[in-house]
Amino acid sequence: MNETLILSSHHLTEMICHVERHLPLEACGLLAGRNGRVEAVIPVTNALSSPIRFRMDPLEQLRAFEWIDEQGLDLLGIFHSHPAGPAVVSAIDIAEAAYPVVHVILSPGREGWQARGFWIEAGQAREVPLCIEG
Repeated sequence: MNETLILSSHHLTEMICHVERHLPLEACGLLAGRNGRVEAVIPVTNALSSPIRFRMDPLEQLRAFEWIDEQGLDLLGIFHSHPAGPAVVSAIDIAEAAYPVVHVILSPGREGWQARGFWIEAGQAREVPLCIEG
């Protein structure tokens, strides 16, 4: 389990731009890198086209996993938005978590977008600090 997830301000901006483009629907994607440090943000289509749930398009997700492997990277995180807030994991997020990675939730707030990370395991979620560099 990662104790923290390190990403650049550019990576955060990439995620925010992706989720803003899909408002009012939830948007999602993958985070790839090494040793807890994100090196790539990979947007993936929300196949559900829903404002309250997401499911990654299976073909896009498979292609993203193949690209991650080809680059010698690891899957470090999954990100998605909660357009109506809050930036915390929901019961559905916990129930549907399928990968041992940091789950980053993005949500709009009064002072801009919030991003929070969570480790989900055995039906429980624990917050993981996000270290934004630059």
